[in-house]
Amino acid sequence: MRASPTIAVVGLGYVGLPLAVALAGKFDTIGFDINLDRISELRDGHDRTNEVEEAALRETTLRFTSEPGQCAGADLYIVTVPTPVDAANRPDLSAVIAATRMVADALDPARRPTIVYESTVYPGVTEDVCGPEIERVSGLRRGRDFRLGYSPERINPGDREHSVDRITKVIAGEDEEVVEQLAGVYGAITSGGVFRAASIKAAEGAKAIENAQRDINIAFMNEVAQIFSRIDLSVWDVLAAARTKWNFLGFEPGLVGGHCIGVDPYYLSHLAQQVGHDPQVILSGRHTNDCMGSWIADRLHERRGKAGTALVLGLTFKENVPDLRNSRSFDVVRRLNWLGYAVDVADPLASPKELEREHALAVTDPDGRNYDLVIGAVAHSAYRDMTDDRLESLVAPGGTLADLKGMWRERRLDPALDRWTL
Repeated sequence: MRASPTIAVVGLGYVGLPLAVALAGKFDTIGFDINLDRISELRDGHDRTNEVEEAALRETTLRFTSEPGQCAGADLYIVTVPTPVDAANRPDLSAVIAATRMVADALDPARRPTIVYESTVYPGVTEDVCGPEIERVSGLRRGRDFRLGYSPERINPGDREHSVDRITKVIAGEDEEVVEQLAGVYGAITSGGVFRAASIKAAEGAKAIENAQRDINIAFMNEVAQIFSRIDLSVWDVLAAARTKWNFLGFEPGLVGGHCIGVDPYYLSHLAQQVGHDPQVILSGRHTNDCMGSWIADRLHERRGKAGTALVLGLTFKENVPDLRNSRSFDVVRRLNWLGYAVDVADPLASPKELEREHALAVTDPDGRNYDLVIGAVAHSAYRDMTDDRLESLVAPGGTLADLKGMWRERRLDPALDRWTL
């Protein structure tokens, strides 16, 4: 690789865009995305994910493109496309394969480029799936004409503290030269330094277990919440006491979605089943978390005794981000509809167009309306900071206020108001 390499980042979503902007501050960098609207918005200084501020977009030297040909001849390709699961919760590598084929067509063997994957996969995908596909499409030979690396993404949407320029980047390559190349590139953009993993598979595995670990711990909290609900004990009160112990882990119950925690454990379980291991702990945790939305709706319906009107506040997969992918709030909405409720939904950050296109839902402005059941599903600042009067006005006489995140636990609301929380 040249002392001043040209870098192409393939995929400009929550992961790729912040990375590409950071790299552009140090290297000649191209940012590619197949979404023409996305490229147009970024050129105008607008990031719909809210991960990069408008000023940073307007000042960056990053070259935005939706033309694969403009990525030809780069020294380093970094693939940051999504890796979801399909309807049967099996790994869907279609975006990774499509990006791999695009990169394969762009390679210049004279530069002996490196292709690095940041997309979350199970161990073996980079070397056993992507590498052979590059060879097949390009006619080039791995090791001689191009080389592979892996550096798992660690973007936490909405987190301004653990940003790509501050975190430790795990890096791995098929040989020591690639590892040192990646150390130079990633080390130039983060104050957190780099960690050289023992192998590409070790780096892939690290990413898979990071999120699976969180998923399992949250599943335990969700199961505990379900147990305590049978004796009318709030899990938040239990957690407040338990957290006084110095080594208690502060996981919380709730709806587990998004493009990482709700997905990555299925990649790990897929590998387990491929090698003949029954992943009982991983899948048990996934089952608990996947069913949490329906369980919540059922408990609230039992409490109400009959269907009525309902308002769900918050649809994105976590607070203060606009990302709707794999959000489990929709499980609550669907179950309430099935139980006979007339459900309205609201979210200050979600895209109304995406909601309508992907979920056939329209955002409601609840001002001047009240409901038999009001559910605080996502702790957006707009909901957390809602005044007592505003909160109470949303609930019809005899109605129920459900607080899934414990964000209103300390509020001194009307004692006549029926309140429920995990």
